[in-house]
Amino acid sequence: MSICLNLRTLLLNFVITLTMLSLSHEARQNLDSPVRAVSLGGWLVTEGWIKPSLFDGIPNKDFLDGTGLQFKSVTTGKYLCAESGGGTILVANRTAASGWETFRLWRLNETTFRFRVFNKQFVGLDGINVVALTNISTDSLTFNIVKESNKSNRVRIKTTSGTYLQAKSEVMVSADISKVSGWRDDDPTVFQLTIGGRMQGEFQVTNGYGPLKAPQVMKDHWNSFIVENDLKMIASKGINALRIPVGWWIASDPTPPSPYVAGSLHALDNAFFWAQKYGLKIIIDLHAAPGSQNGYEHSSSRDTSQEWGKTDENIQQTVNVIEFLAARYAKSPSLYAVELINEPLSPGATLEALNKYYKAGYEAVRKHSKTAYVVLSNRLASSDPREFFPVATGLMKTVIDVHYYSLYESKFDNLTVQQNIDFIQTNRSSDLTFVTTSNGPLTFVGEWVSEWKVNGATKEDYQRFAKAQLDVYGRATFGWSYWTLKNVNNHWSLEWMINNGYIKL
Repeated sequence: MSICLNLRTLLLNFVITLTMLSLSHEARQNLDSPVRAVSLGGWLVTEGWIKPSLFDGIPNKDFLDGTGLQFKSVTTGKYLCAESGGGTILVANRTAASGWETFRLWRLNETTFRFRVFNKQFVGLDGINVVALTNISTDSLTFNIVKESNKSNRVRIKTTSGTYLQAKSEVMVSADISKVSGWRDDDPTVFQLTIGGRMQGEFQVTNGYGPLKAPQVMKDHWNSFIVENDLKMIASKGINALRIPVGWWIASDPTPPSPYVAGSLHALDNAFFWAQKYGLKIIIDLHAAPGSQNGYEHSSSRDTSQEWGKTDENIQQTVNVIEFLAARYAKSPSLYAVELINEPLSPGATLEALNKYYKAGYEAVRKHSKTAYVVLSNRLASSDPREFFPVATGLMKTVIDVHYYSLYESKFDNLTVQQNIDFIQTNRSSDLTFVTTSNGPLTFVGEWVSEWKVNGATKEDYQRFAKAQLDVYGRATFGWSYWTLKNVNNHWSLEWMINNGYIKL
């Protein structure tokens, strides 16, 4: 009898312990209901592919910051190259153009530029020889690109002191001639220009228009791209939350650093007012961190450089942005979550830097809000989707953000409609299950889209593909967010998908 009583007591204690753990976890997360959100991409952080017309009025718009230029000498028949990727001379002896043969623009005005090479040095002179030695932009040369005509790809590269670059030989590139004429095939100052990549982010649009035109252009965009009726519409269609990308410069509004312009903070204020009116939750998403966390245009990199997280000062600057946002909106009933950073790219954004930042960013939010969720984005190109579980575990109301696209990888290139659907139902379901644990952070499919690489897909095919994703991503414990609300590419626009019956929420 004594043994039985002891066993019953042990069993009761075990059940009570499990119940307490379960309740503790439930209380820690305290999720009302999973979010069914849409991202307001392309609004407060520019992405040119979402709204290309925003760039139409920029003078000399072919030459924006970050544009990759490749110059082929008409005399050597070979490309200019920063030897070793930078740190020494320029040569003109490469038969094909890749990273070392690509020069990234820094736009100073409509006609004047600096050139940055693969290893981040800037092009300058050592005597008459053209070199890429300095990492300090202001110590480098500035250039004009002189076109033969708008219909020709032939150009000359002129220094602002009046001399022209010339490929004297395959191993000697100099800037020691000031008088040129014609565009002959035997002229060493003539190059054939190829554009090897463009960027169309917030830096490019504001610096492209310049300080006189950019303020009005961006104000018009912010006031028209997302309006109150958009929120009214999506609230009526079953969406209960907004994921709103913002840039780090918003914390300096109304006097953000050049080339950014004032006004995005006022637009975000409007979004909070409208969201409260229509019962929508808001997830503030730091989409562009200072220095760029991934080198892409959507994080406002100037020239594909990824500088975020390399110093404690940079990390603290980012924490200050989060604290500014948390303090400003903590009392709003619409503030539901703060995403500390979007899509940091491995290995440049290191695990060490992100762990340090995520802890500090979490505390910055908690200074002002005990109820807002704190969202930690997984790294792009990382092999471990649970790598932030150690920092998230034990913190109140944390969420891991994963992004699932059936794009960007070669494995999707030749899949049929059914194979794409099967991938969602099998592989993505497994991926989501792996990051969903009973005692860890909540899971958020923070970006997905009903687009793929299938040619000739029917409306019914798209409906099936969307439904498969909604079914699987609906199991995410925090919820999901479609990318985006508005987009000139129809299937990326949730507004278009809803209005044309391609998706049923």
